Amino acid sequence: MSEEKKNRKFSWNDFTSYLLICVGALMASFSVVCILIPNDAIDYGTAGIAIVISKITGMNLSVCVAMVFIPFLIAGFIVLGKKFGIKAILGAFVYTVGLEIFEEIPFELNTEHFLAVVFGGAILGAGLSLILKSDGCIDGSEIFANILVKKISDKSGKNFSMTPILIFFNACVYATVFIVINRNAALMSLLVYVVATSIINHFTDNFEAIKQVTIITKKPDELVKAIKKQLNKTCTMMDSYGAIAGENKTLICYINYFELSKMKEILSQHQGSFSTVSTIDEILK
Repeated sequence: MSEEKKNRKFSWNDFTSYLLICVGALMASFSVVCILIPNDAIDYGTAGIAIVISKITGMNLSVCVAMVFIPFLIAGFIVLGKKFGIKAILGAFVYTVGLEIFEEIPFELNTEHFLAVVFGGAILGAGLSLILKSDGCIDGSEIFANILVKKISDKSGKNFSMTPILIFFNACVYATVFIVINRNAALMSLLVYVVATSIINHFTDNFEAIKQVTIITKKPDELVKAIKKQLNKTCTMMDSYGAIAGENKTLICYINYFELSKMKEILSQHQGSFSTVSTIDEILK
């Protein structure tokens, strides 16, 4: 394949991922404004914090979302890299604009609150799945958890799941909703979280969990150096033998979901390797 074709393919993949992020962000904003909030429920994460602030102060919702999101987006851009930061900023921008647009569109879902919240949570989860599958992110809680896990892993050399951090973060959000709004809103919002995260985990294979990347290659040294330099991760190396390829090396590396895109870039720069990704439920220490 010529260099020109490679660049064209890369550009098309990039365009597709940006488009899916925009579609997912619009789906999420539609769900929040047109279904969840009218049915006494809110989004989770930092979007939930913004909605609570809007309800308490009476400020415009999109303004509150922008105020809450900006610090996390800046941190993500600095710590997690330019490519991730651009996609996160794009998703957050489209989400915020979508909130403003859908607030002006009359929409009424004539059904029970419970069914409406389940339906809204499903749309929200589907939209966020599109964003995450495109290596993007719009919620600050996920960026915060990712940065925290990265810092702890870099210092300790051990791998940690984002799940406990995200659960604690959202527990604080729902406790706040319970106290400052009302009990029904907290319970409905918790239902949104359960439905949305169930759909997200189905389509992203539990993005909060640790991922094991297994790489089979004949040139392990270059890959190990690149992974260490760009991801600050080490690899376990084992001798292996292929029925056709003969002697080679098998590398095993543990990363989180948001590091997968960088790992794919590294692997694309080192041809001749075969790799798989699997989800790890627990690492025993």
